Amino acid sequence: MMFNSSLDFFSFTHPEVASEVLNGSSHFFYNISMAMWNKSCGEQLLDFTAAEKIVIGLMLAIITTVTVIGNMLVVIAVCVVKKLRQPSNYLLVSLAVADLSVAIVVMPFVIVTDLTGGKWLFGEVFCNIFIGMDVMCCTASIMTLCVISVDRYLGITRPLTYPARQNGQLMAKMIFGVWLVSASITLPPFCGWAKNVNTAGVCLISQDFGYTIYSTAVAFYIPMIVMLFMYYKIFKAARKSGAKHRFTDFSRRERLETVASEALRMQGLKPQHTPGVAEECAALSRLLSRERQNISIFKREQKAATTLGVIVGVFGICWLPFFILSTARPFICGVKCSCIPIWLERTLLWFGYANSLMNPFIYAFFNRDLRSTYRDLLRCRYRNINRRLSAVGVHEALKV
Repeated sequence: MMFNSSLDFFSFTHPEVASEVLNGSSHFFYNISMAMWNKSCGEQLLDFTAAEKIVIGLMLAIITTVTVIGNMLVVIAVCVVKKLRQPSNYLLVSLAVADLSVAIVVMPFVIVTDLTGGKWLFGEVFCNIFIGMDVMCCTASIMTLCVISVDRYLGITRPLTYPARQNGQLMAKMIFGVWLVSASITLPPFCGWAKNVNTAGVCLISQDFGYTIYSTAVAFYIPMIVMLFMYYKIFKAARKSGAKHRFTDFSRRERLETVASEALRMQGLKPQHTPGVAEECAALSRLLSRERQNISIFKREQKAATTLGVIVGVFGICWLPFFILSTARPFICGVKCSCIPIWLERTLLWFGYANSLMNPFIYAFFNRDLRSTYRDLLRCRYRNINRRLSAVGVHEALKV
């Protein structure tokens, strides 16, 4: 109480001095609070025990190794097997190369950084190179998935005209466009538009508001919208085809049974009494051919819808949380640093990287030729691989 009275008396008799003291105190406490805020806003290192480092390092190393093996199998399969050397599969090779680059060039440095609790150990110069490679490879993977969805849509909705236009040159141009767009996101920090955050122990992509919106929109949100739209169109076409197939199936089956029974009944008669047997058999053959073709188209549409649905679902689960966090971070933390808990940031980042692991196995699950080739390559059965795959294809065709 005496101190407060003395302070009030001092403020009354010396207002200028008191004002300077109070201002100095406010600046002092402001600096302390800012230092504490910067510390909390910065990358707070995680403290792992030796056992935790072993477990985390082993898990991340397994993810990286499986990603490398899976995507290498895609590249080798398309290069070795003649049946897989189709223009549409060039997009799978581009996707595998992008995912393989993520596993080889990006993941090892992320593992080391995670094992140190989040501290960047490789210097400021390499930080820019690392961020550039990370952004370009991940964006190329996402953009290739988008182009694959468009390719599948055109193949289903334009089965007669699109395969004729589909060639190696067209696919090469599409792949070049994908990597060019990916580079357009990578280059701005090197050109002075938005600088990456390179401080002691911190390596963070630029948090500039304009660059964040541009990079996340081009790298994720626009491809995601395109993929969802393509999935909707393919699903709609498959459902329409399925309804048509079910509607005409009963009447078509009745006609086939009628023609077949008539042809079989007439087979027991003499040739001079059976002038219409040839016509009936020809009609039966045409109906069977048309039925087989309709079933093939229906199955292809259903398979495309299912495959693309799984791809879009896995892609969204893996990348959506990370990009929501990346978009919101500058508006929450500012452009100087990151205030997001590092464990959350790194977990969501590895969820995104997991998409590179799953892509080759998703396509193999829905593609019999890829599955057979994977099996032969993992068993080191390189000889006569093309002959075995052709024999399997002929056997499956005869079953339809």
